[in-house]
Amino acid sequence: MRRLKTSLSWLPVAARASCLMAALSCAVVQAQPIGIPSLGSASASELPPGLERTLGEAIMEQGRRDPTYIDDPDVSQYLTSLGRKLIASSPQGAGQPIEVFAIRDPRINAFAMPGGYIGVHSGLVVSSKNESELASVIAHEIGHVLQRHVARGMTQQTQSGHLMLASVAAALLAALASRSGDLAMGVAAFGQAAAVDRQLGFSRQAEQEADRVGFDMLRRAGFDPRGMTEMFAMLGNASRLNQGAGGGVYASTHPLSIQRQSDIENRLRELPKVRYHDSDSFWFVRAKLRVIQVRGNDREMLASLKQDTKSDSGVERAAAWFGLAYAAWMAKDYTGAASALDNAGKDGVRSAEMAGLQVALSLAQGKAEQGYDQASKAFQRWPDSQGVALALAEAMAKTGRSKEAVPFLKARARQWPDQPRFNQMLAQSYERLGDGVAARRAMADYYVEVGAVPTAVEQLTQARQLSKDFYIQSQLDVQIRQLRDKLRTNRELLERFAR
Repeated sequence: MRRLKTSLSWLPVAARASCLMAALSCAVVQAQPIGIPSLGSASASELPPGLERTLGEAIMEQGRRDPTYIDDPDVSQYLTSLGRKLIASSPQGAGQPIEVFAIRDPRINAFAMPGGYIGVHSGLVVSSKNESELASVIAHEIGHVLQRHVARGMTQQTQSGHLMLASVAAALLAALASRSGDLAMGVAAFGQAAAVDRQLGFSRQAEQEADRVGFDMLRRAGFDPRGMTEMFAMLGNASRLNQGAGGGVYASTHPLSIQRQSDIENRLRELPKVRYHDSDSFWFVRAKLRVIQVRGNDREMLASLKQDTKSDSGVERAAAWFGLAYAAWMAKDYTGAASALDNAGKDGVRSAEMAGLQVALSLAQGKAEQGYDQASKAFQRWPDSQGVALALAEAMAKTGRSKEAVPFLKARARQWPDQPRFNQMLAQSYERLGDGVAARRAMADYYVEVGAVPTAVEQLTQARQLSKDFYIQSQLDVQIRQLRDKLRTNRELLERFAR
């Protein structure tokens, strides 16, 4: 099949998905806005959690290759930590995996996909005036996940529901068979699933249920529940005024009915006021996304950040200077980046995001030893920051410390199994040390983490061919067999719904 050289914009992607679905010789019928036929507990036989996760993992394999996907450790760790903090506060959340990721899109939107994957537009983060507003939208999307609205909507007893799931399953099967991440089949599956909530058109009852579950999570997790009503107001205004920020996009996929707003306002009246202090990371990640969203070369964005350097809040001032430093670094204006970073620290504010950028700046200027020293000190201060850990690993590579990097990266891969870049960098360290077998085993772990299981099998097969050690060969045989069993199970699950 001819490869499609195309890029998907995550939402709205209904038109793109429909065009790509033609490659499947299967027309996708939009679900009607009547929504979910019945709320409450869902039948696991409709879309078992195992298959739902398989769908999500396979879709994300495609999604991570899309140019709008934001592969930034500070952003990913912050958003996923925020999502996990919310779901940990829910009695329903036990055992439900959650991963929140960002895409580069100025429109205000968020969406839930199968398997607990939640996409957030950069525009939503940038438009949020405080952390509770942002958390309220993520909590709402988690509400859809916990109530299994997406899972049930894809398998509801209607022609459109069955066609939707059958099309996604068939596309994923084709991608598995081809072992190629950019064939039309795989791309179509990604685009189709990323627009699931738009196509399902959740009913008002489902939206209210997600609101209530999300509101409860917001309150239990310690956020200010007023953030949900403030977000409703902001989205409503943006929709009515047709602002360039794109508030109407979220309103079109999540109808903001008067009943929904009244329901939350009534619940809010029954609660005491909450004084929630925004985390520093919210402001620094928000500033970074303001730059990423426009690729760092937008005059209006730079002017807005400069204006924010006059804020009454020290953290917000520092975050604005950090944003300006990041924009300068992206433009390779290292002198300007260093100056802005100095200004960011003048009030005594320090952050992991600032430290990571400082290391990147030193390495970019050829000051590898200085960068290594900065990264080592930063990791001692922020041992829970993926961005700082990755900066230290990069500094180790630049200074020829591959032997030191191996145990460090192994430990970090265990600490953060959801951050595949540690195994990728571990493989590179092994390769520099001349250990081809270990390098391929680490790359296999990387490919498993990003969902590319067939490629992981290939890496392990290459490792077996390189190894002369019978014990290691036996280990690799077991790993290969386990992964092939997983592939076979995934195919069998998908085939059930691809008819």
